[in-house]
Amino acid sequence: MTQKDLNLRQRRWLELIKDYDLVINYHPGKANVVVDALSRKSLFALRAINTQTALLDDGSILAKLRAKPLFFQEICEAQIEDGNLQAKSVLCESNVESDFWVNPDGCLTFRDRVCVPRNDELIHKILHEVHSGCLTMHPGSTMMYKDLRKWYWWPSMKKDIS
Repeated sequence: MTQKDLNLRQRRWLELIKDYDLVINYHPGKANVVVDALSRKSLFALRAINTQTALLDDGSILAKLRAKPLFFQEICEAQIEDGNLQAKSVLCESNVESDFWVNPDGCLTFRDRVCVPRNDELIHKILHEVHSGCLTMHPGSTMMYKDLRKWYWWPSMKKDIS
């Protein structure tokens, strides 16, 4: 590539890096898997992780490890104080056909998404983590809603995110 092919910004960068001994390699398309992995946004901090791992030591000890974020526990505890979610939880126990169900941890879910009570502090904490977390970008309200609705549900969720 010659300098005639470059715009002003590229020329400035070229002037800056020409003093260094470096080689720039281009990896086309799917051959560059590292950049693909680094560009993926991860919401693992928001997702309720239930991991069961078998640890073997000489084949004599078998242990199960179950990890769950404290934030998930905080949401489950706040559900107890929300009258609306408690009523839905009672309906689940009475085997009424519903999209709501109580998972094995005792947390109410709606279509496999954690029900977040109408607690402004919790909702603000979720939105802050998604918007300002160290592994996130600023995707805009529509993309933020699409990402959040995979794991969480609360009434007027879309309005709160906008």
